[in-house]
Amino acid sequence: MTRQIHDQFAKEYLEELLASLGTIKKSKKVKSEVQEIDVWFEPDSSASRTELPLGLLGKMAATCCLFEPFRNPPSEVEIRSCISKL
Repeated sequence: MTRQIHDQFAKEYLEELLASLGTIKKSKKVKSEVQEIDVWFEPDSSASRTELPLGLLGKMAATCCLFEPFRNPPSEVEIRSCISKL
């Protein structure tokens, strides 16, 4: 499986899980550098947190957040790259 297939699957999966809880933007550009965020999520203020039993994902989606799914464990450099997008 190539990285692009995994990235597309992860973005669609997160979109399906979080769609009823808020606004999702896939491949959002980061203004400071030429980088992209895989998934940006903004929860609806009216959405009930008990709508879907998403466990840890539901807790992460309680506030605006970004998701950077990795197919394999990320390296230290990849983690730093993700942190720089915040």
